Amino acid sequence: MILFFQSYKSTVERAQRTLQDPERVSGALINVAKHLGNLKFRVWEKMQEIVQYTPVILDPNTAADSFILSEDLTSVTQSDEQQKLPDNPERFDLYACVLGSEGFNSGTHCWDVEVGGNTHWILGVMTESAQRKGEINIDDGYFYVGCCNGQYRSCSTPDVPSSLSVTKKLQKIRVKLDWGNGRVSFSNPDNHNHLHTFKCTFTERVFPYFSSGHPLRILPVKATLSLAQHR
Repeated sequence: MILFFQSYKSTVERAQRTLQDPERVSGALINVAKHLGNLKFRVWEKMQEIVQYTPVILDPNTAADSFILSEDLTSVTQSDEQQKLPDNPERFDLYACVLGSEGFNSGTHCWDVEVGGNTHWILGVMTESAQRKGEINIDDGYFYVGCCNGQYRSCSTPDVPSSLSVTKKLQKIRVKLDWGNGRVSFSNPDNHNHLHTFKCTFTERVFPYFSSGHPLRILPVKATLSLAQHR
């Protein structure tokens, strides 16, 4: 009993000591606002880094039977064997040509094509009514630049083909259509050098036009994000 009373005082003193507040650890909680705020928008924003957008895709219903299109309809190669395809009115039946899937009758449109080491190609636009079957007159309803065995030229209705001054082999071609102002421009997207511009008056839909004996690829563009503020 005496021992109990002797230790009682010290026991009470220890019990009455002020306890310190628990240590606050920085970052112990999940930043809910950061991870869940605008969640759908953040996912879409990230998707821009993964998903590619191609301004022009090819129309299989217009492709010559010697053409093989990629699954995403952005590139074309030529086959040694002719495919068995329907002879529909839209399809080129004699020359290795293919059109873009969408025709334009307003606005400004631009697309880049990778020609690489290709030595024979034609790129440009074609009016909807231009001939596609048999011995077509490529100078009637067509506006294009092309390469044949290293020689570059341009041609449109009703002009005769003219040579283009190109000092270095072209790897890419940029086609820009301004339907309203009647302009079709061609340039080198690698150095922004202007190649040629056609001036005309369009009265009907115009389609992107491609012809080649070797692979061509329409290049994707980077999607951009813009936010509108309320006023």
